[in-house]
Amino acid sequence: MTGKLKYSAVWNPNLGNGRFRNPVLFMDYSDPDVVRKGSDFFMAASSFSCFPGIPILHSSDLVNWTIIGHVFDRLPFEDYEAPAHGKGAWAPSIRYHGGVFWVYFATPDEGIFMSKTRDPFCGWEPLVHVKKTKGWIDPCPFWDDDGQAYLIHAYANSRIGIKSKLNLCRMKEDGTALEDDGEIVFDGTLNHPTIEGPKLYKRNGYYYIFAPAGGVKEGWQTVLRSRTIYGPYKDRIVLHQGNSAINGPHQGGLVELDTGESWFLHFQDRAAFGRVVHLQPVRWEDGWPKMGEDSNKDGIGEPVLEWQKPKMKSGDVTEPASQTSDDFTSENLSLQWQWQANPKEEWYSLQARPGHLRLYSRHSPDRFKLGGMPNLVMQKFPGPGFTATVKLTLYALSETIRAGLAVMGKEYAYLGLSKSENEGHVIAFYKGSIEDAGNEDIKTEEHPVSDGMVYLRVQVDEKAVCRFSYSQDHHHFTAMGDVFQAVPGIWIGAKVGMYCADAGTDGPDGSYCDFDWFIVSQEGDGRFD
Repeated sequence: MTGKLKYSAVWNPNLGNGRFRNPVLFMDYSDPDVVRKGSDFFMAASSFSCFPGIPILHSSDLVNWTIIGHVFDRLPFEDYEAPAHGKGAWAPSIRYHGGVFWVYFATPDEGIFMSKTRDPFCGWEPLVHVKKTKGWIDPCPFWDDDGQAYLIHAYANSRIGIKSKLNLCRMKEDGTALEDDGEIVFDGTLNHPTIEGPKLYKRNGYYYIFAPAGGVKEGWQTVLRSRTIYGPYKDRIVLHQGNSAINGPHQGGLVELDTGESWFLHFQDRAAFGRVVHLQPVRWEDGWPKMGEDSNKDGIGEPVLEWQKPKMKSGDVTEPASQTSDDFTSENLSLQWQWQANPKEEWYSLQARPGHLRLYSRHSPDRFKLGGMPNLVMQKFPGPGFTATVKLTLYALSETIRAGLAVMGKEYAYLGLSKSENEGHVIAFYKGSIEDAGNEDIKTEEHPVSDGMVYLRVQVDEKAVCRFSYSQDHHHFTAMGDVFQAVPGIWIGAKVGMYCADAGTDGPDGSYCDFDWFIVSQEGDGRFD
């Protein structure tokens, strides 16, 4: 089947009347930060142990976003050659200074890293290891008016035994190294516990630190203000859930438009759907930001569900880009796909059979535990209520080769196609857990099929309940396995994607699976022209 994929985005934040609805990104772009250059906006978000890392998104209106690349392909540490759930690249900051875009992030076990570029559309320079340390997280750079550079960061209690404190260091002007170990500029232990994710700004002679506190699910957004960079800082809560339905509104970035408007991008934890991105209007009173809308009149902003779009010189965009479905006709893997560990070229090919993604089988280190496999290629849940359908053909040299469609979180479920011991093939439904090492995933149901070409599907409802099915003609689908409740991974939402692996220990090499397409739709299964 050839042609062009016909699909649209699962979630549209545009209301069609010059207004938008939240979230503007119903996808797991955790810890978003944002910067503006002219009429272009660029967002960076956490990637944890998914690769390539630190996605960069672009927008011309703060509402509609497109992935344009990643800061790095792999991390230079052996720990990331296998899945390292919950580790990896945490909470980046993105800044524009001296004609250059800068991204800083930390891995909680290896330290602080930086990369830069003059054009985010054209890739990023190799990573610079700014500080080798453990437990320093959420770094944000700042260049003051006198040229002195600084870096502010938080601490990971799980690594260093310190939390709820923000530390400010002097940094070399070229951003490549720190000049001291810094000093604590704010202790939130009493009034702002678990304060983290600091973003440092200067506005009208004041230094501002925007920092979330109170925890991901139930927290709030704190703003600190001082006339001097080392403080003392006055603190104020500027955004909380209040009477709204938006829990834990915090951890994000401020951006100011040339029209004079100010906006704040932040995330909300939506369990299996991940940390989705909201956009809040900001106004300033007496030198303090007022976010969202103070609906309950308690002096603290609450998140808005819809609002007038930011004032832009460009025309109104009413349809977001859809980066979910894939016909695998590009020369490179599309930007929505990520691996579960440092990727290797021998895992896949887009050239072996043009118009197809070929995944080569690889031996599983723990017999067949999907959670321990590095060569899963996955994408974020694309919004509430969607269907993912994939067409695949398995070329297996033994019964131990398995390929299929998976939903992955701390708990996971998947369909696996393999050769049968006699003639033909079988499809089976499996469930497992990333925390259940050493035990093979549980098979609960198995059906025979006539050959190695099948269509696999998962339907995910608004509560992240998943129902799997398969077909041999793309018209009649047979339900398979138990109803599965998707759950988040470690610091990330659930993901959906494909795999091809060898459950045997000494099986033959040379097996693979060709995926014709992967279609994501809100209703139905998507079609070709």
